[in-house]
Formats: sequence, structure tokens, C-alpha cells
Amino acid sequence: MKTSPDPATLPPFYQGYVANVSNMDMMDALRTTIAATDKLIRSIPETKGEYRYAPGKWSVKELLCHMLDAERIFAYRALRFARNDQTELPGFDEQAYAPHANAHSRTLSQLADEFKRLRSSTVDLFESFTPDMLVRSGMANNNLISVINLGYVIAGHEVHHRNILIERYLK
Repeated sequence: MKTSPDPATLPPFYQGYVANVSNMDMMDALRTTIAATDKLIRSIPETKGEYRYAPGKWSVKELLCHMLDAERIFAYRALRFARNDQTELPGFDEQAYAPHANAHSRTLSQLADEFKRLRSSTVDLFESFTPDMLVRSGMANNNLISVINLGYVIAGHEVHHRNILIERYLK
């Protein structure tokens, strides 16, 4: 089944992320975007792992940990909604998570490996969803969002931050 984002259950905050992959089938986006991100992460010298492009910004490693945290949270939301759980889910404060991610004790290679394993698990999860499950939705962070849009958000969020790495950290 070919998919496309559902505008009726896509909060404005996520529209930019989804726009990064909206021309793709959701499963194709989840399966393919990770290759470019993996290649990019593995090209970054370890000495640049703690680099920040401006004061108060995350380091390269903190940004990668944010990407991992966000994917886990979005996938968890998708799991809950796919299972028809109508419990409203809270948001998360990515700024509060970053200092507690233990980012600088890991190598870039370890983070790249973790990202590939996580994405593989995310793909497995989304492959398990039926068409009916993909159109289910729920409330997260006071916003209605569908399971299919969460898949698009995962892939689009990754592309968004890959672009930030290229444009702001690796120039």
C-alpha cells in the first residue's frame, strides 16, 4: 500500500519535518533516509563530536542523541495509537533531555550504530501495522496526530537534523 501524509491529523509544528519526505511512501522514507544520515555521521571526525556551531547550541553528539530520543518517543506514540490506546500522551522537553543523554561518553561510530539499530526496529514496528492501524490517531502534546504521520515525522525529523548538521556544523 502506497502512503502519503494525512493533512487532517498533522499538527502545524510537524509540517516542516513531513515536507522533507512527503513525496515518498512512508515506509520507503523510513527505510532509505537512514543511509544518508549514517554516511554523514561516519564522515564526521571524532574530534568534532563535541563541536557546537554557536554558544548554547547542542554539540554534534548531543544533536545525534536528540535525534535518537525523538525517534523513540515518536515510535512509542505510534505504537500506543496503533494499538487503539486513546490515552492522551504528554510532550517532551528536548532541551531538558539533552544534558542527560550521556552523549559525550559515546563515540560517533557508536551513535551511528545505535541509529541504524533503532531505525531497523522502527521499520519493524511500522511494518507490523495494518492499514487500519496507520490511520488511527491520538493526542500527543495536545495535538491530534495519526500513526502514519508519526512515521513521516520520524523520517522527516531525521532529514531536518541531517541538513542542520551539514549547514551549521560541518561548513
